[in-house]
Amino acid sequence: MLFQNYGLFWHADRITWGSPGKGNQGKLLGRQRVKEDPIDFRYQRGVYALYDENFKILYVGQAGYGNKRLYDRLDNHMTDHLGERWQRFSWFGIDPVVGKAGKRYVEERDPSAPPVDAVLNHLEAILIAAAEPPLNRQGGKFGEAEQFFQSWEEDDEDEVLEAIGTLSKRLDEIERRLKRQ
Repeated sequence: MLFQNYGLFWHADRITWGSPGKGNQGKLLGRQRVKEDPIDFRYQRGVYALYDENFKILYVGQAGYGNKRLYDRLDNHMTDHLGERWQRFSWFGIDPVVGKAGKRYVEERDPSAPPVDAVLNHLEAILIAAAEPPLNRQGGKFGEAEQFFQSWEEDDEDEVLEAIGTLSKRLDEIERRLKRQ
């Protein structure tokens, strides 16, 4: 399998941007389920796409050539000619997530050459996921690649529960108003 995992339309403003100095590297967090510990994808290798606020693709690049991993490439784009233009990104990683619950991490591995049909399925899936062409009725075939959803340090279960409670109260109020009419 060429691509092991991916994230679609993550927010640039939810990346924990680092600062100079040891231990201030920043984080690129994702998870598959709300209650699981986040995984840092900062060292992931693969390809990525940058989008503007209307989800228009502005740039496509690769991470992992030399020492530049996914986080490094995104960080570079915050200060280059694209800096103010992109708000979201999608990424497609070749390094697997390994480990057990609570201690999962991205492990750098040299990928083996997958069969041609798997490569073509993955390339098609990436293009469909990244570009969302309107005439493609079916999604891409990622096979066993795992999708991850963005997480960020402000993620807090209490915050989520509070937001759900607020929404529930608003829905109850709307329902009461509709019954009065």
